[in-house]
Amino acid sequence: MRKTKRKKHTKTITKIVLFSGILIGGGIGIVTIMNRNVPEKRLMEYMKYIEKGEYEQMYAMLDQKKSSMNSKEEFIERNSKIYEGIEMSDLSITDITAKRKENGNAAVSYTTNMQTAAGNVEFTNNAVFSHNWTGYHLIWQDQLIFPELSATDKVQVTSEEAKRGNILDRNGRQLAGEGTASSVGIVPGRMENREDTIKKLAEYLGIGADEIEDKLKADWVKADSFVPVATIPKIQEVDLLTVNPDETVLEEKEKQDTLLKIPGIMLSDVKVRTYYLKEAASHLVGYVQAVTAEDLQEHKGEGYRTNSVIGKTGLETLYEKELKGTDGCEICIVDANGNKKSVIAYEPKKDGEDIHTTIDGDLQSTLYEQFKEDRGCSVALNPYTGEVLALVSTPSYDNNDFVRGMDNSQWSALNENEDRPLYNRFRQTWCPGSTFKPVIAAIGLKVGAFTANDDFGNEGLAWQKDFSWGDYTVTTLHDYAPVILKNALIYSDNIYFAKAALKIGADQLMQSLNQIGFNQELPFDIKMSESQYSNTDKIETEIQLADSGYGQGQILVNPLHLASIYTAFLNDGNMIKPYLHADGSTSSEIWIKDAFSPQIVLEVMEGLEGVVNNPEGTGYGACREDIRLAGKTGTAELKATKEDTSGTEIGWFTVFTTDRDTENPILLISMVENVKDIGGSGYVVEKDKAILDEYLGNE
Repeated sequence: MRKTKRKKHTKTITKIVLFSGILIGGGIGIVTIMNRNVPEKRLMEYMKYIEKGEYEQMYAMLDQKKSSMNSKEEFIERNSKIYEGIEMSDLSITDITAKRKENGNAAVSYTTNMQTAAGNVEFTNNAVFSHNWTGYHLIWQDQLIFPELSATDKVQVTSEEAKRGNILDRNGRQLAGEGTASSVGIVPGRMENREDTIKKLAEYLGIGADEIEDKLKADWVKADSFVPVATIPKIQEVDLLTVNPDETVLEEKEKQDTLLKIPGIMLSDVKVRTYYLKEAASHLVGYVQAVTAEDLQEHKGEGYRTNSVIGKTGLETLYEKELKGTDGCEICIVDANGNKKSVIAYEPKKDGEDIHTTIDGDLQSTLYEQFKEDRGCSVALNPYTGEVLALVSTPSYDNNDFVRGMDNSQWSALNENEDRPLYNRFRQTWCPGSTFKPVIAAIGLKVGAFTANDDFGNEGLAWQKDFSWGDYTVTTLHDYAPVILKNALIYSDNIYFAKAALKIGADQLMQSLNQIGFNQELPFDIKMSESQYSNTDKIETEIQLADSGYGQGQILVNPLHLASIYTAFLNDGNMIKPYLHADGSTSSEIWIKDAFSPQIVLEVMEGLEGVVNNPEGTGYGACREDIRLAGKTGTAELKATKEDTSGTEIGWFTVFTTDRDTENPILLISMVENVKDIGGSGYVVEKDKAILDEYLGNE
């Protein structure tokens, strides 16, 4: 009897535990059952499923016998297409009121608010719930989605693409804007030999035949469809009518003419983002590309769609928010015949803003043409206003290729090119060599380490402080007298500036460099690498300090930062802030006030004018009779040891007009990575002279 009673008792306990599990289940069971008996909460539960896109859970809440759509597949398709099609988000319901009917059913009125592709949508609605022993169940009708929607109606979403803003130079010339390219494609029904046609087109485009086959197999393709395969440059008739047409243009025209003779292949004009200066401004302007899944996730809620483009580099990404605009969108209900019944939401398109820059497109192109075969960069600005006139990195690439699409061979050629055409050099820091000497001179005068007329003594062509330097010496190229600041700048004397740095001292030099922008971000639209005076947090040794005096050691300077420092020599010692986005004003903004005193400026400028105008000056090759110029050359040696003969030499030239009343004032800095065996800094002087002749006018 005891055994029997035990078994009965055990079964009873088991039933209780199982029932408790159903009810409790971590608290969820009780809540669910309670919600099922409260129609208002059932409605809120249903709406949460809509927000999450959980359509099966929505369907499970229905009274399937009384709802207008019994098939789960049809229900999911209907709801998902509408809610996802309108890009519904942030769904909420308020003003919920339930009225229970005599038959046990309940009607719940409520107000819906949601965000859509066409903006905010708000409406009042009613939901009806049936009731049985398991609780309330939704009697679903199409009107639950929108009150005006019937079972035979459709929700139509129409978008109007916003025009992306233009990027313009200082004269209104387009750097980036809408242009025309040629879409090359196939009309399947016109092909005579499918395999041969695809093979020839694949060879011309440099892509795989299977890639073309995949495009032709798309569901929408019919016999008379134009199936675009790739976008190529449009050959403009005006380019063919010039006296000496470009050889590449003629070759491309011949290829296209041959291609068009093949039945089934056609060309069609297509509007594309176009970069008019091509290689000359690609690192500056950048490019756009089609959005990726990652872009859509990162910029969720910002109006991007699967067919949108987004700035990837340069000014295109810097000013993306201003340039992109907002697409227009209309969400409406149409009947079975396609007639519009009502408009749910409408948002007009808003075209992107035009970005006006301070860039001089002609100067940008001239600089590129002069240095396009060199690894280097150039920056130019108006030294009185801070307007940046040009930012060039060479060698370069055609940013139009990234918009039109490039084949694998083009991409590999860019990435494997040892000259690194994708590398943006004007954003980096470089060893400045002797272009840094005026900075050391100004700092030395400012801290009182020496005067402009102090004679440092003639040491010949090699010097070291004392025997503690071992076999390390500082060398220079010219023997001259007296060894004072003006002459030291004209002759670019390394020994003088090594001594100058030692007189200043490491602590004072580091402090002074920090005061003029070292180890801090340049206040400029484009992020530039920070200039430094050491690979650590300080100048470690006496030899490093001496080398820093003539722009070597571990000194690295961004070219635009260096240009800003040089503006102090034209603005009574104030460093001018460079800027790129033109707002209609040409007034200057001081970045660092009183970097140097006006007296120091006069003393340094005497030497800088001598560099260009004294026949002994290293920049004399740029001298002009009509416009007074000043500047400083520089050659930075990059080698592993003092005895290394295989190292490279960076060539610099900083040159500027000295008269504020000059019609086109300019401060130009150019750098070439390796000028060894091609003339040193003189190579850069010669090229900058040609640029200035064009920009300022020939003498």
